[in-house]
Amino acid sequence: MFIDHAKILCRSGKGGNGCVSFRREKYVPKGGPDGGDGGKGGDVCFVVDEQLYTLQDMRYKKSYIAKNGEAGQSSKKSGADGKTIKIPVPPGTVIKAEKSDMILADLLKDGDNFTACRGGKGGKGNVHFKSSTQQTPRFAQNGQNGEEISFDVELKILGDVGLVGFPNAGKSTLLAALTTAKPKIADYPFTTLEPNLGIVKYGNYQSFVMADIPGLIEGAAEGKGLGHQFLKHVERTRVLLILIESTDPNPADSIEQLQAELKQFNPDLLEKSSLILKTKMDLVQDQEFADNWKSLPGEVLDVSSVTHSGLDTLVDAIAKQLHED
Repeated sequence: MFIDHAKILCRSGKGGNGCVSFRREKYVPKGGPDGGDGGKGGDVCFVVDEQLYTLQDMRYKKSYIAKNGEAGQSSKKSGADGKTIKIPVPPGTVIKAEKSDMILADLLKDGDNFTACRGGKGGKGNVHFKSSTQQTPRFAQNGQNGEEISFDVELKILGDVGLVGFPNAGKSTLLAALTTAKPKIADYPFTTLEPNLGIVKYGNYQSFVMADIPGLIEGAAEGKGLGHQFLKHVERTRVLLILIESTDPNPADSIEQLQAELKQFNPDLLEKSSLILKTKMDLVQDQEFADNWKSLPGEVLDVSSVTHSGLDTLVDAIAKQLHED
């Protein structure tokens, strides 16, 4: 199951209290204070694990609470620190404070980490409070409280190429034809309900990642058809493929509508490199519907994912865009 959003509570550990203790040894009647320091409370930390691709674990575990530090002991022994809790997340995870658009951390690659809640410091033992005027301090410092913060955790998948189009434009079929990914394919709208990733190999051991998102409908930028959840996944891509069916009666209007949704969601999306694909060419005869496409400026690539016609040319064009980017 692909989960790309979660709300969780994180709480770091409280620092351990300092110890009040006095040295007691034979022949040392006035040994003086020897209370040790309390241990530091455990942190709560997000860590990227490239083996993950979803936030599914957070669907079932809503809170992450670190251990408290242990109290100090006699003989100047410090208490043990609380263990840090590490929350594994996939690459592309964005951490925000709950009910806020402020991004606290954007974790992109394996090993990236973000300390969400820092554990409280341990209190000092009474050995630190001995002075010339106070030889036997009978007090110690309490440990500091930890932090408790609620976070919105969001996943934006990392892909080099994003597929954009209306439902049933042939995005999943294209992904399946170019990669080993196995998205669900059917002849009805919204067959795809979650993003799919595939690796396209080309040249001498080169490759790029292609991301298929569910089809967009009018008003997607306002959240219709789960548009917000879908559009965020193309924000990180470097090249956009805009897929239009070859039988579309007015492809210019369709492209304009898709670009308008992208612009309304995030104007920066229109600054990305893009290619326009005329899909499902296996369903039309030569020159059939050709007049509908004459008014389009720029190059349009004809492809058929079923017959694999035009796919080699498409991969070359994508590779060129990526290298130029």
